[in-house]
Amino acid sequence: MRSGKIERNTSETRVSVAVDLDGVGNAHISTGVGFFDHMLDQIARHAPLDLELTAKGDLHIDAHHTVEDVGIAFGQAVDRALGDRKGITRYGDAHVPLDEALTRVVVDVSGRPFLVYEVKFPAQKIGDFDTELIREFFQAVAVHARIGLHIENLRGVNSHHIAESAYKGFARAFGKAVAINPRAQNQVPSTKGTLTS
Repeated sequence: MRSGKIERNTSETRVSVAVDLDGVGNAHISTGVGFFDHMLDQIARHAPLDLELTAKGDLHIDAHHTVEDVGIAFGQAVDRALGDRKGITRYGDAHVPLDEALTRVVVDVSGRPFLVYEVKFPAQKIGDFDTELIREFFQAVAVHARIGLHIENLRGVNSHHIAESAYKGFARAFGKAVAINPRAQNQVPSTKGTLTS
């Protein structure tokens, strides 16, 4: 089973994440931030992977610490679930539309964290959710899952649609990248022989 579990407790947040990369899209998510829960559910459904995630944060300040710490814990759980990364496809890409919005996402499960993020939102908020926090989440995931991640919104005028196409795009690209390659199940997909350092 390619699964990982992380508990992250700080003075700002308490986060628990359990992820199963070979799951079927089952999700139980509660962060106290409704729109964010909806986006995390998109990751589970479209990768697909199973995700159990709870977070209690200092929402009386804002959602920043909660969103960032969820990204950190999710990335760490993914890194743990990947283990030595043998047999994975490594690369994945997706173009995902949502009505007028279209986003391209490319993932390299490389062991080298990097984020390229070219997404602009017409509105600073989606409901009560700050759109700038979407970058913070993906930055934390890229660093702590140790993946190369490129997210580019190609078009869109509705901020909700743009955000959802980005999360679904990440899910689809990530799901392809971590899928087992049946032709190389016992090989690390790197000429270096490792993707963990």
